[in-house]
This record gives sequence, structure tokens and C-alpha cells, in this order.
Amino acid sequence: MGCGGQSATAAVETVYRAESRRVLATLIRLLGDFDRAEEALHDAFAAALQQWPRDGVPGNPRAWLVSAGRFKAIDALRRRARFDASLRLLAEQLEGEAHEAEPDEVEDDRLRLIFTYCHPALPADARVALTLREVCDLATEEIARAFLAAPATIAQRIVRAKARIRDARIPYRVPEREELPARLDSVLRVIYLVFNEGYSASAGTSLTRADLCAEAIRLGRLLLELLPDPEVMGLLALMLLHDARRAARTDAAGELVRLEDQDRSAWDRRLITEGSMLVRRALASRNFGPYALQAAIVAVHAEAPSASQTDWAQIVRLYDVLLGLGPSPVVELNRAVAVAMRDGPAAGLRLVDDLLARGELRDYHLSHAARADLLRRLARIDEARSAYRVALQLVRLEPERRFLQQRLDELGD
Repeated sequence: MGCGGQSATAAVETVYRAESRRVLATLIRLLGDFDRAEEALHDAFAAALQQWPRDGVPGNPRAWLVSAGRFKAIDALRRRARFDASLRLLAEQLEGEAHEAEPDEVEDDRLRLIFTYCHPALPADARVALTLREVCDLATEEIARAFLAAPATIAQRIVRAKARIRDARIPYRVPEREELPARLDSVLRVIYLVFNEGYSASAGTSLTRADLCAEAIRLGRLLLELLPDPEVMGLLALMLLHDARRAARTDAAGELVRLEDQDRSAWDRRLITEGSMLVRRALASRNFGPYALQAAIVAVHAEAPSASQTDWAQIVRLYDVLLGLGPSPVVELNRAVAVAMRDGPAAGLRLVDDLLARGELRDYHLSHAARADLLRRLARIDEARSAYRVALQLVRLEPERRFLQQRLDELGD
């Protein structure tokens, strides 16, 4: 049955946002070629724009798009076969594999694609950028903000990485168990960057993107089934514990609500219970890493009955252990805030000023926002105003901008 052209077009746009990366991943598996799969993806959605207004939206849009894209690719190969006989054989082979092409039969094509893009033959920064762009459909500008790099630099990394995959004939598959450790760090980093973009968007009008949070958690669960490693447990726990608080991070108007002001009854206790259990399992292994430690810190917050009852001393100790695994200015900033809660704002301010003096976080709006808050608590109002103004010049997310502006306004002229 047909449906209105406008509603069908809206359905195509909705399906594109929700399913295009999964469709692409499955087409790569079926067609065996990244560029061919991208062309087939575009052809499939073009066909949907033509047919869905006339015939109606199919019951399983993703399966329809996979099938349409596959047959569009086969047709394209047959047309080109007039100039290259090998393409005719490839088209016949792909057509003969139709019975193996059901998308719901695969373990997870997106996970296969992530592992492909995180192959050790690719540079580490290119692995992450390529995965975020092609698997998770983040814009180049969004990835550039996550890397604190220029969009043109990120675009070049992605182009070079795709060429390397093609030239090195890197296989599209989940690696064997003995191969997993070499790729695990990149995969974990990719999944967490996806979650972070969903939990606290790098720019725009909305603080969170629930679709990215859900996708990162889904991939984390799949990865844990594949490899029950303590750091996989830690990453999944970290995402669950953060996501448990997501609904309370904004008010009814979409404005930012700070952790100490959140309604803890709105936190998802089911996710907190699951995340805390995973933290305990990871730490009990004695083979944990930074994700498990970060999850342990978030668990202390999640399990505190109120903000005033938070065990800040334990949080500082956990940050000390985390920094012992490797330097990180952002972790140092978070530790400074925890020290301020344990020892008072003056102690935290000294640490933040030392960090800013080193220059590593000079363009990071949260470092200036933290400094402004500590100065406000110390009643150094003129300095607090200046710090808030610097943070406002750097912030890109509208709810955070409004929150900082409100804080500045509260200080008066």
C-alpha cells in the first residue's frame, strides 16, 4: 500500500539516521569491497526515495535496503562487464550467494567492520577516525573536535586509511581469539568515543544523543560476549554507569543539571547495579586498566546516597591509581576537582592553575569552567567572571553555554 510522499521521505531520512551504518556494514560483507558497498548504499536509499512513497515503507526497512543495495551492485557489475569480463564472473558469484546474504544471520556486521578498521596495519589515530566516520557516521568536524585537530587533517587520515585497507587487502572479519589483543585498545577507544559523543555531544543544541549511547553500549555488550576481558568489562561498566544518570543531566527545558543538583531518584538503578557488578568483577581480576578504574570512580558517585555523602577521598585515591597507569591532563583536571571537594577549593585551584600554566588544557573549556567555579567558591568574584568568559569563548555545546552564562550572570556586574 502506498503512503504519502512526504511521510515516506521522512521515513527514509529516519531509517538513514538509524540504520545506514548497519546496512553499509552488511553490504561490505556481502560485496567484499568498501567502495562498491558505499555506492550500493547510496543506490539503495535512492531507490527507497523512489519506491517507498508509491509502495509504502517495508516491514523490515534494513533488510529491504540490504537486498536493494546488493542487487543494485550486481546490476552495476553486469553493466561494466562489457568492458571487463572478470566483473561478469563476480556478478554471477554474488548472485549465487543470495541464500547466504540474510542480514539477521550475522553475529554483528558493525563489530566486524570496527575490527577491520582497527587493524594493526593502520596508524592508531587513523583507525579511530576511520571507524568514527564510516561505522558511526560522525561528521568529520565532530571527529576533529574529539581529536582536537583540524577537520582537513582528519579527512586526510580517513582517505589514507581507506586506501591502505584496499591496497593491503585487509580482510573484513572479527579476528581469531589470539589476534584480539592487538586490536582491543583501538576498539575500546572507538566505542568509548562514540559513547562520549552521545553522552556529551561535542557541539550543537542538544546535550546528549541517546542513539549513540545505545549503539556504544550494544557494541560493548557484543564485545564482552566475544572477549570477557577485564577492560571490556570496565568499559561496559563505565558506559552503563554514566548512562544511568543521563535522564537526570537535563531538566524539562533541556538545560544542564550539575551532578550535585541531579535528582538521584531519576537515576536508573538497574544500570547502576549491572555496572557496579562489572566493576567488581574487573577489579577482582587484578588485571584491570584505565576503563575499569574510571568505572570505579563513577560507581562511587552512583552509589552515594547524596552529593554530600560522596566519598571524595576514595575518588582521589582512584584518580591517583589511574594517573599511575599513564599521564592524562584531563584526568589530572578531574582529580583536581575531586581534591577541591576533599580538601577545599584553594587546594583544587592550585592544581588547576598548574595545569593551565603547562598549556595542555588552555583551549579546553572545562578547565576554565572548573577554575571559574573554584574562584567563585573562594569569593574571588572578578577572577571568576574572567574565567567564565574564557570558558564561554571556548564552549561549543549550547546547553553548556547557557549554563556558563547563567553562572556568570549570577555573579553580577
